[in-house]
Amino acid sequence: MVKPFVPQLVYIEPRALEYSLGKELLHKFQNMGIEIRETTSHNQIRNLPGENHFQKYRTAKSTLVVGVRKTLKFDTSKPSAEYAIPFATGCMGHCHYCYLQTTMGSKPYIRTYVNVEEIFEAAEEYMSERAPEITRFEASCTSDIVGVDHLTHTLKRAIEYFGKTEHGRLRFVTKFSHVDHLLDAEHNGKTRFRFSINDDYIIKYFEPGTSRLNERIEAAVKIAEAGYPLGFIVAPIYLHEGWKEGYREMFEMLNDVLPTYARRDLTFEMIQHRFTKPAKRVIQQNYPMTKLELDESKRKWKWGKYGIGKYVYTDHEQEDIKDTLGSYIYRYFPEAKIEYFT
Repeated sequence: MVKPFVPQLVYIEPRALEYSLGKELLHKFQNMGIEIRETTSHNQIRNLPGENHFQKYRTAKSTLVVGVRKTLKFDTSKPSAEYAIPFATGCMGHCHYCYLQTTMGSKPYIRTYVNVEEIFEAAEEYMSERAPEITRFEASCTSDIVGVDHLTHTLKRAIEYFGKTEHGRLRFVTKFSHVDHLLDAEHNGKTRFRFSINDDYIIKYFEPGTSRLNERIEAAVKIAEAGYPLGFIVAPIYLHEGWKEGYREMFEMLNDVLPTYARRDLTFEMIQHRFTKPAKRVIQQNYPMTKLELDESKRKWKWGKYGIGKYVYTDHEQEDIKDTLGSYIYRYFPEAKIEYFT
């Protein structure tokens, strides 16, 4: 079982101590006996402990930066939501395929932002612009927010904040099972709590440092019991020997334990495995022994947003994925809605 994340090193930006959460986290980490350093900005962090790139990368993934979110302009977050809401950046998991490896570049540490009220105020403006339409905010575009929230409780505050709004909805996804502190949050049905699930082969070989499938499913049952709207993201869908059987077993495991009331408003999102040329370089540098198949000749080239191309599965393989996983969802969860396949 993966234990809740505890950083081995914490950096605090001086401005963070102007906020109550910044002071609270400083005292918390002092009491935990964690090494704390000051940095004027996360961009100034240098000389993380480690003899080589491999060690420095692992140190960075267990380093937490407590800072202030300067940019309060939210990115769009299609197809999941209208906007990405920035509470944290980076992740303590070691998923070999993760796109954060390239977006985070040489700074793969985790950052949490303490100016939470300012972030809520920005969200309020976005909601006002679109009212009376509903505005959905995705809280896990650049991080696994649940993985750090047992320390910060920022997500819990956000759940309760959106629970009181008329036109706002919150969404996020996690690979972690550390959800107990979120069970009593007053969500009022306005937060969709999603779990990333995959078959055992993929979790075993490509998702080290995250909760196992049975742990995620147990956490999903707790979340359903707490009355949250529930969802699952099957991602990345990865073709390997025995994949059809592996995914069928995954859906069977979910079907065995998910209570009836959790199925009335259940969503699935499906995302196929893809990679870019820069991602391939970074993955092979950070995880040189990976079993991840990254052969461009076996893939289809597709233009992505921002003009960066990516390698996806062939049209025939994509149809096979949609038909196979779609049939499993229809068989076990006929009431569920498949939001998209990409």
